[in-house]
Amino acid sequence: MQLQWSIPFVCLMLIRLGLSSAQQPDYAYHSCLGGIYTSNSTYQANLNLLLSSLSSNAALQNGFYNTTAGLNPNTAYGLFLCRGDVTSEVCQNCVEAASKEILQRCPNKKEAIIWYDLCLLRYSNQSIFSTMQQSPGVSLLNINNITNPDRFNQILGDLMNSLVRRAALDPSTGMFATGEANFTSFQQVYGLVQCTPDISQSDCNICLAEAVGQIPICCNGKRGGRVLRPSCYIRYEIDLFYQLKPNAPDSSPPSVGKGGDSSKLIIVIIIPTAIAVIILSIVWFCLRRKRPKDRVKDLDEITSEESLQFNFDTIRIATDNFSEANKLGQGGFGPVYRGKLFGGREIAVKRLSRNSGQGEKEFKNEVVLVAKLQHRNLVRLLGFCLEREEKLLIYEFVPNTSLDNFIFDPARCTLLDWEKRYKIIRGIARGLLYLHEDSPLRIIHRDLKPSNILLDAEMNPKISDFGTARLFRVDQTQTNTSRIVGTYGYMAPEYAMHGQISVKSDVFSFGVLLLEIVRGQKNNSFYQSQRTEDLLSYAWRLWNEGTALELMDSTLRECFSASEAMRCIHIGLLCVQEDVADRPTMDSVVLMLSSYSATLPLPSAPAYFLQSKMEPEKPLLDKSTSRSTEFSANADLYLR
Repeated sequence: MQLQWSIPFVCLMLIRLGLSSAQQPDYAYHSCLGGIYTSNSTYQANLNLLLSSLSSNAALQNGFYNTTAGLNPNTAYGLFLCRGDVTSEVCQNCVEAASKEILQRCPNKKEAIIWYDLCLLRYSNQSIFSTMQQSPGVSLLNINNITNPDRFNQILGDLMNSLVRRAALDPSTGMFATGEANFTSFQQVYGLVQCTPDISQSDCNICLAEAVGQIPICCNGKRGGRVLRPSCYIRYEIDLFYQLKPNAPDSSPPSVGKGGDSSKLIIVIIIPTAIAVIILSIVWFCLRRKRPKDRVKDLDEITSEESLQFNFDTIRIATDNFSEANKLGQGGFGPVYRGKLFGGREIAVKRLSRNSGQGEKEFKNEVVLVAKLQHRNLVRLLGFCLEREEKLLIYEFVPNTSLDNFIFDPARCTLLDWEKRYKIIRGIARGLLYLHEDSPLRIIHRDLKPSNILLDAEMNPKISDFGTARLFRVDQTQTNTSRIVGTYGYMAPEYAMHGQISVKSDVFSFGVLLLEIVRGQKNNSFYQSQRTEDLLSYAWRLWNEGTALELMDSTLRECFSASEAMRCIHIGLLCVQEDVADRPTMDSVVLMLSSYSATLPLPSAPAYFLQSKMEPEKPLLDKSTSRSTEFSANADLYLR
């Protein structure tokens, strides 16, 4: 009798301890976005109400809930999504933990997102509902390698693609799907995909397909991995990590004897259970003790140097052995190829020349830094390959090539009406503002020009080529360098002549670029009648003569907003002023482009260059070397 009571008691305590541990959700990652709100502000009060509402509704909803708190302009928007296989109680525990931790990890931020193993929670000062978003995102991986990676990749690709189709196309799934596939006779691979149910089926399909396309990039040859996005996430593991659906119960209950038979049955059931729990607890404890402290929890590792690295054969196959048919162009540092990964994702591969002049360590360190940039107006670096004396950079594929192929081409420039040009100008401004103020790093691009602005399928601009970028500390406003890199005609005079770098260097380049978009001609190769003057001089003369609109591209045939055009010319001239202190910040530029209530100061004279003596668009070489370099020296980098 004593045994009958003692064993269930021990087992019950172990089960209670297990449940208590399970109720502590495992944190995965977070991202802090947007601006800063002040303490005790109306937005903070609304945010607190929002998070309280999300927590209290977690047990009442079906794993997903979105709501708002407060009125514009201080409205707080928020949502949570629990994994499709968890109970309402587990969901509530996870959301409650997320509601508290997100404020600790992102204090006073107007927008943030946090992921756990079992849920995600996000809030914003702008509406985030019913809109598919893939940024910010992160990839996590199991650092252990898989045997026979080629076979594993094929099986994993088939499994994940089938789960994507089920979740996105079958309305009965609630945009959640799990499944498994046989890897070996003794080993399975398990997969899970899920979207927030407020987006459309097509958007869910796009989000999940993009996430699956990340697997070869982040987790190639690894035993497990996850790709987390605001609107969807995926995961695969060799070990079962989700709850299987319970089998239908047997209609005939088991027959149980009386008296001693009942006691024996209890003992028979409880003893193996207790032993199993104890053994698992010991194994878990030993693994925790053995694991190095610097290894990330659950063998997950935030995207880093290793997880960004591609296998050379993967890229060789994706580009059809770097065939001429897939060649997109030839840059200053090597050719660029189009490729397609096994998940269907298209990529652009820059194959650096072998004399690019940078060491392996510096190359990888800088790739890791640039890969942290996430903005819709920046080209995303997906990873790199450093193998067989090859240095490859892998980017997202942007279909419409670069801006210079449109605005400087007599035929294709007609495809860019004023509405598209204005959208491009504003997008470039927002991308630069992100680099200067809002990114995890503070970055000066140093080589902003039309050929470094790529255009996606909807003609949205994406700033590219961070080879010459300089990273600043958060409290740093300017510095000097002996390494003058960039392109004539776009460099600020204080940088070109004295090596002085600041955010205002990029502002100058933006001003030149803006005026080129308005005019449809290059600054360096611009000539007007018999005058030898560059585009800046010509724009300044027209401004002083009161005929600034004569600067407009003649192909627009007056089909443009005169007020928008005048405002752009005005802003362009403000950006190219010779005095650094007079130039606006990109924060001010974005405000001036988006708000007509903002008052613009009068511009002063721009800087002048003797462009007629220079080759158009000639890259300036590093003073300390005989060739230009794809990346600046690692010693130049300062984390924000």
